[in-house]
Amino acid sequence: MAKAIALVATESGWKYLQQLCKHWSHKLDVELGERSGIVRFSEAVATMSADDEALTVEVEAASDEVLERMKGVMSSHLDRFAFREAPLPFDWQGA
Repeated sequence: MAKAIALVATESGWKYLQQLCKHWSHKLDVELGERSGIVRFSEAVATMSADDEALTVEVEAASDEVLERMKGVMSSHLDRFAFREAPLPFDWQGA
């Protein structure tokens, strides 16, 4: 499994996390908890958590290729919901 984590500085992380989970819940298995969410894609799992200063996004994928694609999917979708702040500063780190 390939894995990457990004800490995205934003005061609206919880709002964006909820929007993403709601958006994907129509087609994917999604769990929304208190200040956290999990989205299960066919070849990857995205785990998100938010506090008052940042949104943490962790992606675990079946391969390096899927991981790279999913990092782009997460970034582009978050930027769409965060259009007032976009582009958000994603600093992906290997895990």
